[in-house]
Amino acid sequence: MQSNKAKKAAEIFDVIHTVDSSKVARRLDADAGPAGLDVLIEVKLSDEPAKAGAAPQDVAPLVKAIRECPQLRLLGLMTMPPWSEDAETSRPYFARLREMAAANGLPQLSMGMSHDLEVAIEEGATMVRVGTALFGPRKKI
Repeated sequence: MQSNKAKKAAEIFDVIHTVDSSKVARRLDADAGPAGLDVLIEVKLSDEPAKAGAAPQDVAPLVKAIRECPQLRLLGLMTMPPWSEDAETSRPYFARLREMAAANGLPQLSMGMSHDLEVAIEEGATMVRVGTALFGPRKKI
């Protein structure tokens, strides 16, 4: 039986970009409903404590676990590199994610934001996040 919370999530979200464990995948699978759900694995490639995601060495087992979830469709990988004014500093993170996706047969790469999207696209991004470009910078609280 699908919970109301999961049902609402499945109706609101087209893709979940932040699956970082088999536990999360199994929970989404159980609540995805008959239409299923598209997901990406979030990979933590930096040492920043504020960043989340699966460790690189955990990606292959997580890919396998998600592929065993009948209601989930694994599209690819997502990462967030450390913030920098210089977009080029993101390139090694994007290149590494591209290599990991290729090694696991995953076609989609969600990487890059308003300030580094050109570098992300050069490295193979198929999805970019452009909130700042559209809505302006967030106010610091």
